[in-house]
Amino acid sequence: MAVTIRDVAREAKVSVASVSRALNGNTNVTDTTRNRILRVAQKLRYIPHSAARSLITRRTHTVGALLPDLFGEFFSELIRGIDLAARARGLHLLVSSSHGNANEAAAALRAMQGRVDGMLIMSPHVDGEFLHRNLPDAVPAVLLNTAVQSTRYSTLNVDNYGGARAMTQHLLEADYRSIAFLTGPDGNFDASERLRGFRDAIAAAKRKVAIEVLRGDFTEESGQNAGRRLLAAKTRPHAVFAANDMMAIGCMLALGEGGLRVPDDIAIAGFDDIPIARFVNPGLTTVRVRIAELGRSALEQLASQVEAPDAQRATAQTPSCEIVVRASCGKSAAAARRTAKPLS
Repeated sequence: MAVTIRDVAREAKVSVASVSRALNGNTNVTDTTRNRILRVAQKLRYIPHSAARSLITRRTHTVGALLPDLFGEFFSELIRGIDLAARARGLHLLVSSSHGNANEAAAALRAMQGRVDGMLIMSPHVDGEFLHRNLPDAVPAVLLNTAVQSTRYSTLNVDNYGGARAMTQHLLEADYRSIAFLTGPDGNFDASERLRGFRDAIAAAKRKVAIEVLRGDFTEESGQNAGRRLLAAKTRPHAVFAANDMMAIGCMLALGEGGLRVPDDIAIAGFDDIPIARFVNPGLTTVRVRIAELGRSALEQLASQVEAPDAQRATAQTPSCEIVVRASCGKSAAAARRTAKPLS
């Protein structure tokens, strides 16, 4: 039989209410009584019933995270940052994905209702109407990498546009006169902003640059497919800028299998700076997103809203990115580290 709060009260010779107050940290219990109750609870190995406690405190001490996918180093790093920050605050984390469609995203949100105190949401299917239909007004939320502009929800976006524009400028300054851009999936906010940054940097160039836009979907496989298309082409670009690191690594792999050397025959750049980017050979030049820090910051914002909902105002943040030059684009001491200030 599981030990109940009544068993603790009986053993400690106090009321059930006193046990509840002591275990919840209320101040209207003397230190002597509190210590006796805690000793008894430990002796009996009493575990408070979280559901019953939630009815009293109206808190589950759990936060939800809805992400587009759970596969890949970007999302593992993001979840790690969220989880570390949650644990530091004594919170549990409930994670789900919405990579299928808007119906899956809606179902995931509904499944978390009543089980979480707030939501972190990163999904290509989310807009203002979606949130109105599927997220109760009483549930705090922070939106990540979203096109939604809201006075209700705080947003935290990677500087996709500024990072892509700065990387393209770096490639131009390195005298690559023919550049292929490997896109992310259609309808994805990050992908469209990175493509926009690339195009604007090319448009602002003071010399003619040949460009090619190749379709990708953020997966390593789509990067490999793009690399194979380049191998079969009559003419190849001098450099490839992939909209994320996984595609860049896949493209690099395919080019290597086809006998091309990176960067001697063709240069490669990516976006995100996932952990493996520094360990592939050659090391991948990329736009550094501090992914774990992004997750930590989002969790901190959400926790503040949960703890003091009336004191919080919606904010919109776009932390700057950083260009990290490694061997895949050749070394340039002067450009080895450059901050990409938000340009959008």
